[in-house]
Amino acid sequence: MTLLKKEATLGAAHSPLTTLVVEALRDRILSGAIPPGERLVESRLSEELGVSRMPVREALRQLASEGLVTIEPRRGASVTSFSPEQVRELVEVRATLEGLNAKLAAQRHDARQIAEMEKILEEGARLAAVGDPATLMQMNQRFHDALGSIAANSVLQEIMRSLRDRTALLFAPINRTRGEQNWDEHAAILRAVIKGDAELAALLAMRHVYNAAQMEP
Repeated sequence: MTLLKKEATLGAAHSPLTTLVVEALRDRILSGAIPPGERLVESRLSEELGVSRMPVREALRQLASEGLVTIEPRRGASVTSFSPEQVRELVEVRATLEGLNAKLAAQRHDARQIAEMEKILEEGARLAAVGDPATLMQMNQRFHDALGSIAANSVLQEIMRSLRDRTALLFAPINRTRGEQNWDEHAAILRAVIKGDAELAALLAMRHVYNAAQMEP
């Protein structure tokens, strides 16, 4: 089914065509169907997706703002790839900030917020057991967003959203193979938050990032 036909079936949602193209390309990139470094040719993508080149061009720009796509003069667009040094730097920064996020959450949580996180954790663990990578990716985002809401630091959350976009490409291939382990680690982080053990929560959150990247701190 082309995106033009899909757009007709999703008429009730009133989604702009560019949004559908963004979602389709993001799914392909994060699933590994389009690997890092591969060129993204507008004409080819528009033919494959059954749309004009304009929504493809706009979608590539949006994905570039998320860090999933790199656009270079005269070379065009390609899936972002990172050198080993860039990977190390990104992981170090994300681990540090995720640790701060969990530490603040342990200091500031309330019963209502914890109840919401427990629901997310339960649903994520269920999906991990049955193996649903696409939905798990969304649930993983919900878990970290909810933890950020508890941390209640708007500056940190703005930085984290940008960083998570940039590092999504790093973690997607690994996360497809460690679904249940991810959610076991989420559960441990949440237990530390509930206990109010800020230092343990920070340590577990940092370790979670290094585990997801399959790197040593």
